[in-house]
Amino acid sequence: MFQQLFNDFITGLQFLTRIRLVTQVDCSQDSFRRSVKFFPIIGCLIGLLLSGIIYGLQLLGSGKIPSHVMACSLILIEILLTGALHCDGFMDTMDGIFSGRSRERILEIMKDSRVGSFGVIAFCLFALMKYSFILDMDSSLLALAFLVMPIVGRLAIVMAVTLFPYARREGLGKSFSYHADRRTLYIAGLCAGVILALLGRLALLSSLFGLIFAYIFAEYVNKRLEGLTGDIYGAVNELTELAVLFVFTCS
Repeated sequence: MFQQLFNDFITGLQFLTRIRLVTQVDCSQDSFRRSVKFFPIIGCLIGLLLSGIIYGLQLLGSGKIPSHVMACSLILIEILLTGALHCDGFMDTMDGIFSGRSRERILEIMKDSRVGSFGVIAFCLFALMKYSFILDMDSSLLALAFLVMPIVGRLAIVMAVTLFPYARREGLGKSFSYHADRRTLYIAGLCAGVILALLGRLALLSSLFGLIFAYIFAEYVNKRLEGLTGDIYGAVNELTELAVLFVFTCS
């Protein structure tokens, strides 16, 4: 039992990040399904790494590291840590959604490995907004924000996976959507809720705002495409993280 849980956790960790702990792991559809409940915990590990880097830079730099360098570095480190997985999904989603085409054509555009102008423009604006939020945020909240942000982002993915149908007949994301159920959401929500409650009121407030924003976006896309895809899961994560940062910046 413990070995299966460990394998499922590793499946999720090595899919969502570039962290490699083992060379071989059970990557069956059942393992992908079971790994979904670990997404917020994986997000917590990502957050601990990011907040640890922030704390180290602030401690060692003693305020001498320029804020612009800090902001750019954090965005770059997060992208490297996740292998730009969610960024790719975000760009593909924006290419499709803003194309103004039919459902079938939108899905075709999103499946195309090439990035279009809408995706590039959207990602540039997204990165600019994240950069601005980091600069404008109280530096004492930065480590906490980057701890909370990936937890809520991955919980939003679980919400998207379990609450909405899958738009395609096949695809990697279907391994998550087809097999995961409400029980998965309850487990993931409980794990995330306990962690976030320990982090304080601002963590809970930003989480609530981020999840509401994620649900509204997912519902909008679901109405247009009659379901979600793996790319949209990535977009949900990125937009949720941005919403969390917005709350921390405005607090």
